Amino acid sequence: MIENLLLFKILVPTVVAFVMGIVLTPTMSHLFYRYRLWKRSSRVADSNVGDLPMNEGFKHIHNDAETKTPRVGGVIVWLAVIITVFVTIIVDNLFAGLIIEPIGFISRNQTLIPLLSLLLGAGLGLVDDLLQIFGSARQLAIGIPRRIRIAFVLFLGAVEGFWFYYRLGYDAVNIPFSNLEIHLGVFFVLFVMFVVLALFSSSVIDGVDGLAAGVLANTFAAYGFIGIIQSQFDIATFSFVVMGALLAFLWFNVPPARFYLGETGTLALTLSLAVIIFLTDTIIEFLIIGLPLVITSFSSFAQILARRWFKTKVFIVAPLHHHLEAIGWSRSKIAMRYWIISVMCSATGIIFVIVG
Repeated sequence: MIENLLLFKILVPTVVAFVMGIVLTPTMSHLFYRYRLWKRSSRVADSNVGDLPMNEGFKHIHNDAETKTPRVGGVIVWLAVIITVFVTIIVDNLFAGLIIEPIGFISRNQTLIPLLSLLLGAGLGLVDDLLQIFGSARQLAIGIPRRIRIAFVLFLGAVEGFWFYYRLGYDAVNIPFSNLEIHLGVFFVLFVMFVVLALFSSSVIDGVDGLAAGVLANTFAAYGFIGIIQSQFDIATFSFVVMGALLAFLWFNVPPARFYLGETGTLALTLSLAVIIFLTDTIIEFLIIGLPLVITSFSSFAQILARRWFKTKVFIVAPLHHHLEAIGWSRSKIAMRYWIISVMCSATGIIFVIVG
């Protein structure tokens, strides 16, 4: 009986999020193309060394015609999540006493902070996307300066870190398959800031048709199952709702992509994911579950170090998926192999959580 109630509580919001994403897309897609919501500048926020003119390697794999694809598709994802939140609240209030199990999933101790992080990231990312699209001055055409975005992310990480440390009493990192806990004390706040910043840097995974949405959908699905394993059912539902919205987005993002997540999508999702990682105490396991994100982020970091300190390049174009394009891999091949690796990593991480 309990299993059936939990299935209803988790399944209904997930399906609602998917349906909302599908329903929203035609209207949003029409608006994206009507107002030409793609980057107008020939400059790119190059993950190699910062904001630079489009380099030759990037031009080789993405000409101007190919880059005229809307960059604010993430709006569909977080709008679908928000609508789902309101639908579940309305249903719970209208049918209170008539349904056995409420389907609302926003709770103060589990999902309020992930939701707020999602909204804050979406807002900052949307401003950045719109500046890149409509900004006329050179400073605006490349969006919000990266140092300001980093400062915002670090500030949000600090707020989340203090909340975990002072309100929830978190100060340790658990090591799987052992009873070992690494207690960091107040330095746990700095650790949270580092993890949030690292996940923010993984947002560079957006840019190949279907790549980011497929990987992130797998990652959130994994945390949905982890939430069930840990009896954190609101976290499980929230994660599956985000997954449902991402799958609806992916329906239209497979090659050839109708739009990309953009900063408004990737920033919202990575900041929210960072909170879920700490709430489920799976920092180490995430290195497996989110391996495609970790590798992508590391490839950009390695390129930055190589170019600034050794005046050379590790990759033809960073991050890794653009390097694979540069050596001749098709976008479909890149996306699908990333998906395969992501599924295997998610399954392995879930097993680690169960056994560890």
